[in-house]
Amino acid sequence: MSAPITVLVTGGTGLVGKGIEAVVNKDLKQGEVWFYASSSDADLRDKESTRKLFERVKPTHVIHLAAMVGGLFRNLKYKVEFYRENVLINDNVMECCREFNVVKLVSCLSTCIFPDKTTYPIDETMVHNGPPHSSNAGYAYAKRMIDVMNKCYNEEYGCNYTSIIPTNIYGPHDNFSIEDGHVIPGLIHKCYNAKKDGTDLTIWGTGSPLRQFIYSEDLARLTVWVMREYHSPEPIILSVGEEDEVSIADVARCVAKAMKFEGNIVFDTTKSDGQFKKTASNKKLRELYPDFQFTPIQEGLQAACDWFVENYEKARKGH
Repeated sequence: MSAPITVLVTGGTGLVGKGIEAVVNKDLKQGEVWFYASSSDADLRDKESTRKLFERVKPTHVIHLAAMVGGLFRNLKYKVEFYRENVLINDNVMECCREFNVVKLVSCLSTCIFPDKTTYPIDETMVHNGPPHSSNAGYAYAKRMIDVMNKCYNEEYGCNYTSIIPTNIYGPHDNFSIEDGHVIPGLIHKCYNAKKDGTDLTIWGTGSPLRQFIYSEDLARLTVWVMREYHSPEPIILSVGEEDEVSIADVARCVAKAMKFEGNIVFDTTKSDGQFKKTASNKKLRELYPDFQFTPIQEGLQAACDWFVENYEKARKGH
């Protein structure tokens, strides 16, 4: 990619966008310009606002991370809004990429798009094999349509559009909401409060569910690699291996260690565990990029905890 390129990153100030910015700044290529767009730069639900952003930035490449997101309870309550807003965002971004002759579009999906009833490990061929879990149907179907439309744009217009499917992401600049956030940032914030208040660290559920976690800067490096090197409309799972799956209880202990929390860890078994596992296969990634080195979880958690403590006042803690 020797020609000058301009990369527009939508949702560029969130967890993954900040990871990409950190990774790119460590190894900025000559002739590359990166623009990290936030919601203050454009309302991507609006076609004209999206078009104005493209006119201003004139991207040759787009990494599309922007989405309406939320935890389990928001997904349950606002299925219509999660579907409509995400479909509008994705449609405007994809159509502007076509109109402005963008060379490459990489969109970010989620493992929640996979069928609720499935065999494990899940892989890229299974996306449309059955309905997603009903709790996040609106969000999941909107995200699935990206995969459908990547193929349609490729067939009809020859567009080089693809998508990535990361597993559970964590790292600096996350949303550390306790009520509505994801597992690791929620645990970090809870642990911070428990240490400050001298109380127990209470984990919702039994702690037995298993998850694969990917550090945000690892995902960032892989996303940039996909933009440069992976040219297929078929999605690719970006994840640590099946052997690196860890229980929520183990993650809680790792967070407690990273935060130097010495109190009790208590499991509130009146709270639901959710799905026991969602194991994803990274076989395709390993075949294409066999020597990629993932950050060990204890190291990544230490970085995430340190960032939260240092940036407590400005860290996102809710919606």
